[in-house]
Amino acid sequence: MQQTRTFTDKILLVLKGLAMGAANKVPGVSGGVVAFVAGFYEEFIYSLQKINLKAFKLLISGRFNSLYRYVNGKFLGLLILGMLISYFSVSKILDYLIVHYELYVWSAFFGMIIGSIYYISKDFDEWDRNSIIFAILGILGGIGISFLEPARENDNLWFVFVCGMISVSGMTLPGLSGSFILILLGNYVLLLVDSVNALYDTIAEVILLDFSFMNNSERLRMLQVLLVFAAGSLAGLVSLSHLLGYVLKKRKKETFAVIIGFITGSLGVVWPWKEKIYKLNENGKPLIDREGNKIIDNYDRYLPQIDNSETWLAIFFIVIGIFIVLGLAWYENRNSKK
Repeated sequence: MQQTRTFTDKILLVLKGLAMGAANKVPGVSGGVVAFVAGFYEEFIYSLQKINLKAFKLLISGRFNSLYRYVNGKFLGLLILGMLISYFSVSKILDYLIVHYELYVWSAFFGMIIGSIYYISKDFDEWDRNSIIFAILGILGGIGISFLEPARENDNLWFVFVCGMISVSGMTLPGLSGSFILILLGNYVLLLVDSVNALYDTIAEVILLDFSFMNNSERLRMLQVLLVFAAGSLAGLVSLSHLLGYVLKKRKKETFAVIIGFITGSLGVVWPWKEKIYKLNENGKPLIDREGNKIIDNYDRYLPQIDNSETWLAIFFIVIGIFIVLGLAWYENRNSKK
């Protein structure tokens, strides 16, 4: 599995990780779609499969070089590096753009998913009655998830662990957004805003040799929540990759059909024209998170007004999104042929 990669290949792999990290941060967008379109989905799944009992034995016996080769460490390392860079850079820019240019950001992502569907479908030449049934099931699953009602926030540690296992599916299963799943589970703000901010604050204080957070019970609780969420995410990533790896070997055609259907069904989640519905308290006032932002409960989707210039600008960004994906796919194909 470990491949010889040029310096350019390594840079591109970091950039792909960057794109995956950014996609995973946005509710409704799946990092797995990036892996699928960019052509490294199967290598990603099979590399994650190598994180197993044999890898653990190599780790505890101190055979780090063997472990690195066994788990395709060069590939996973560069990809994870890109995700980490994204988390502290691109995702912050995305946060700003979503606040100030929300309609156009959603439009661009909507276009990127349309482009992904077209790109994946055009090379799938195994359509038969069986594949169509699986694709329809995928579409229904994607649509069904987009209309589920969100649950209330729950910081019970066992539930946080389960949230980690489920939310990480966005990395491995194209079309299923981990961030959106966390909104449905009621823990998006707790796990991707409050606990992450607690980690940022703690790192900043430790750099300044300030350890006063050790006496802050709320901070320690948030760090505990983040640690359990990370453990759940790792457990979910490994277990789901083993399941997907098995399914890809045994039922590759049907798996791809379901993925195409699921991505198509997820278009409802990233539909650009929608209004936020906020969580309310007993008095009917919006609930506020620790950063002073209103907590999103769900979205109310509507059809745009065609005579509105804003609508046409949004459509322009949809087209831009489509061409971004097709352009990247074309570049990837040209690179692989070389």
